[in-house]
Amino acid sequence: MHYSVIIPVYNRPDEIEELLKSLTEQTYKDFDVLVIEDGSSDTCEEIVNSYSEKLEIQYFFKENSGQGFSRNYGFERAGGDYFVVFDSDCLIPPHYFQVVDQFLQKNPVDCWGGPDRAHPSFTLLQKAINYSMTSFLTTGGIRGKKNRIGTFHPRSFNMGISREVFEQTGGYKITRMGEDIEFSIRILRSGFKSSFVEDAYVFHKRRTSLLQFYKQLHFFGRARVNVNSMFPGEIKAVHLFPFLFLAGLAISFPLSFSGLPLFSALIFLYPLYAFLLFADAFFKEKNVQVAFLATIAGFIQLTAYGAGFITEFFNRSLQKR
Repeated sequence: MHYSVIIPVYNRPDEIEELLKSLTEQTYKDFDVLVIEDGSSDTCEEIVNSYSEKLEIQYFFKENSGQGFSRNYGFERAGGDYFVVFDSDCLIPPHYFQVVDQFLQKNPVDCWGGPDRAHPSFTLLQKAINYSMTSFLTTGGIRGKKNRIGTFHPRSFNMGISREVFEQTGGYKITRMGEDIEFSIRILRSGFKSSFVEDAYVFHKRRTSLLQFYKQLHFFGRARVNVNSMFPGEIKAVHLFPFLFLAGLAISFPLSFSGLPLFSALIFLYPLYAFLLFADAFFKEKNVQVAFLATIAGFIQLTAYGAGFITEFFNRSLQKR
């Protein structure tokens, strides 16, 4: 099978360089690459052209419309049997397409996704953020430890769809505020099967500062409410945990001085949670600095998501009034 890789990019030429280099190292070679420059001022055309003899690659420049519609732009021009979407801040391990192709030969699904991991070259902060985004303790990342077929919702940093999926669904209908969640829901509601492919992982850099990380997770919280407005019932219990975490954090400190046993006990839950995060991160990363930063990132993830969630919820409630 032939795969077309779709990469939207906005002002990140250095990331594209690393991503394209990783694609040249694939053991499975039957794929082409489409780089969609989304109205960048700092373009990557020169870098893309430098790979013209190493990859079957095309470069397109378009006006800025956001990553969802930029992916559609690539889908419309792709020639593969399957379309594979990567974010520009990903590195792809050499076995990726080999694993995917072998999986699809045995399990001909219409849509798949895989997990993300931290590359050894990542900074301590990038490793800490990766831990936070993929840890069970923060409700983050992809859940599941084995290949499964069913209702898995892939995310656009590491996602593949068949040509038929695009032709039937029309691709992304929104370009921001949860566009990948919305697209995944429509794919499944159209009757297509999805699968989580455990070994089809990518190395995802995510954000390079805690402030950027906060802003991103705040946006994710807002996006979940936005998606629920289109598909009522898509807010599950797990999505309420960050809000409850934030609410508990906000009331526990002032009320802990009230003398009431319940609130006095509540304040001790957060240090306990911090200890669990630190211990788990240290066990997995074997680095004290990463574990310390991961604990901070975990608290930022939950508070930022919770704040974005409640902000968007109230904004929409006020708009209805």
